[in-house]
Amino acid sequence: MQLGKVIGTVTATRKEQRLEGFKLLIVHTLKIDLSPTYSYLVAVDTVGAGYGEIVLLVSGSSARQSDVTNGKPVDAAVVGIIDSVNILPDFAESAGLQPGEVFIRDRREAL
Repeated sequence: MQLGKVIGTVTATRKEQRLEGFKLLIVHTLKIDLSPTYSYLVAVDTVGAGYGEIVLLVSGSSARQSDVTNGKPVDAAVVGIIDSVNILPDFAESAGLQPGEVFIRDRREAL
């Protein structure tokens, strides 16, 4: 699983029949501190995510394990909308964060 931020959508008027009805999102992958990576994915939206939301991504065979995507030609799927990320103090330093730091959506709030 990976964190990402929805930055856009893809419209494909012609696509594989089993993809009909799916919303396709452009997702910028994120590091644990919510800073951007250099990677982008097009993912099937299974949860109704919108622009700017921080989401939970799955890829590979995991993307085809939900009721919505089972048997579909999907390599990446948004399976959750993130409310917060909390790094335990013991692991904060190794993640480059301050102990007790919590991220809600895409803004930082100290505990």
